[in-house]
Amino acid sequence: MTPRTLFTWLARAEVITWTLLLIGMWLKYLTRATDLGVRVFGLAHGVVFLAYVLAVLVLWVDQRWRLREVVAALAAGVVPFATLWAERRVERAGLAPRHWRLGPGGQAASSVPERVVGAALARPATASVVAAAGVGLMTAALLVIGPPPTPGA
Repeated sequence: MTPRTLFTWLARAEVITWTLLLIGMWLKYLTRATDLGVRVFGLAHGVVFLAYVLAVLVLWVDQRWRLREVVAALAAGVVPFATLWAERRVERAGLAPRHWRLGPGGQAASSVPERVVGAALARPATASVVAAAGVGLMTAALLVIGPPPTPGA
């Protein structure tokens, strides 16, 4: 998977999960029909958001993004539908090209974060399992902490 494909897929998945979560919130808070949508779609959105954040951090290291690019991409994950803007911005600026800089046959790593990303890119199947486990563990930890407080409750 290329950096461009990874970022595009996750940015669009964020839009989809934001849409589902907003529908769930409409059902819960406006129609008072059910809170199932918030529970299910909130969890899905949280998982996709964590994967998006991980992808942004990997791209930051691999593509040597400036801090302002990272902050803008991360902030876009918090605002509903803003990852579409981030996707277009990253595309126009060429921040997610078709090749990994630190991938096999690419540049040599010069820092610890680059070594970690380079090792992950050298073993993508293993890296995918580790990333999925990390997202799963973070999701579990956040579920233990609990949801944010309900306004007016």
